[in-house]
Amino acid sequence: MLKKFPAFIFFANYFVGILAVALSIETLAQLHLPLNSIPYYLLIFSATVFYYTIAYSSPPGLETSPNPRTEWYRTHHRFVRYSQYFLFALCLIIATWFLINDFAGIVALPLYWWLMILAICTAAVLYYGLLPKSVISFNLRNTGWLKAFVIGFVWAGFVNVFPVAMLKIEGRIILHEPAFMVWLFVKNWMVMSANAIMFDMKDYEDDANIQLKTFAVAMGLRNTIFYVLVPLLSVGLLSFLTLAWFADFSPVTVFFNLIPFVSYLIVAFTLQKPKNVLFYLIVIDGLLLVKAICGILGSFFTDTIY
Repeated sequence: MLKKFPAFIFFANYFVGILAVALSIETLAQLHLPLNSIPYYLLIFSATVFYYTIAYSSPPGLETSPNPRTEWYRTHHRFVRYSQYFLFALCLIIATWFLINDFAGIVALPLYWWLMILAICTAAVLYYGLLPKSVISFNLRNTGWLKAFVIGFVWAGFVNVFPVAMLKIEGRIILHEPAFMVWLFVKNWMVMSANAIMFDMKDYEDDANIQLKTFAVAMGLRNTIFYVLVPLLSVGLLSFLTLAWFADFSPVTVFFNLIPFVSYLIVAFTLQKPKNVLFYLIVIDGLLLVKAICGILGSFFTDTIY
């Protein structure tokens, strides 16, 4: 039973749902804003799990798969199907409740907020090609090196823009420092993109077979680490240190926010040799949880909005 629990949490994408909630809380903690309501967190958890499970919801094949994640979905197909029904219904009920309860705030939300939300939702829909092919057959998952930055963009928007937009809809905040929110969005975009690039290394052989030119396929594992991941993470680290200098962050705040960057660099260098799928799901996604926890803890030691 204990051996099956990690597979259940990580293969069924429940851990990804937890990450969505944790990263959303991190954003509000760093902006020193009040937390969202429990129904909102339940909504984003359910929506995240539902969205990430879509790719594995096709009817199971008859043959066993060497991929443990694919095999888990094959053997638990009935559970996954009913879970998707439940999650979709839950999202629909909560979204309808928000629509009725906060209709005035939704209508009053400024146009530029709706444009940001629309851009994020459009990228998320096109990533999986969820629209009928008769409408548009474009699929952002097949865009090679751009794929990681699309994932990073969607995640950054989901955990940075959406929580703040919900607070504005509820009339609970007036955002005095939008520049800090923009900086947080860009920083998270880069971190999430680096996370996605690391995940692409898991699919190196499969992507190479279908000629999908991800960074790992185009450059090789070692070159991707040294010439893509390290510079990307270094730029993120430098941007944080620059902000910390000008905003006069406390040493404790700087320390907590350095931990995720250092952790990413350490893990990146371990990826020169292929790992099993659970390593990527637990360790690499786990880095996002480390980032969220460190960001929340760091916010307790500064009065500066960042």
